Amino acid sequence: MGDKIKEIAERIRGLRIDLGITVSEMAELLEMTEQEYEIYESGTQDFSFTFLYKVAARLGVDISELITGTSPTLSVYNLVRKGKGLQIERRKGFNYQSLAYLFKNRNAEPFLVEAPYDETAERQEILQRSHSGQEFDFVLKGSLRMKIDDHEFILNEGDSVYYDATHRHGMIATNGEPCLFLAVVIRDQNGRMG
Repeated sequence: MGDKIKEIAERIRGLRIDLGITVSEMAELLEMTEQEYEIYESGTQDFSFTFLYKVAARLGVDISELITGTSPTLSVYNLVRKGKGLQIERRKGFNYQSLAYLFKNRNAEPFLVEAPYDETAERQEILQRSHSGQEFDFVLKGSLRMKIDDHEFILNEGDSVYYDATHRHGMIATNGEPCLFLAVVIRDQNGRMG
């Protein structure tokens, strides 16, 4: 595994210990066993986006701080040029670009997401996860097969969906091509995201 993964794992472990949070509590939050969680914290297992998002929320830090080791500092605006968002490559080829990673105290997390087309994944059940807050997804290019709880539908270019992210949800690119979409995750009423 790369040095980047080990660095992220060390930050997570250090923050968890500093805050007095147990491995058991983190494993429960992430719906996994303590042994599975410890593998992530050892830096030998790559992180899913949902894992990082939930961990950042529980540790009270920004997701970009977990990834880069530095805190956001901007408070008036955060300009991000095309292709210059903070790259987060997670979940089997999904590429997330954080579009507001330098803005502190954000109420929402906007991401430009590239979902690869995977013929095998298209024939399987969509992996679903949940997190606090709400989410808005807008398809810019391609098509996205989306599932929220038991509701499944296709979003095409120009289509969007807004939903309660505490419900299990997942998505994959469909129709034989990758999908590019804007995903905005919004804090819940208690100020939690993730």
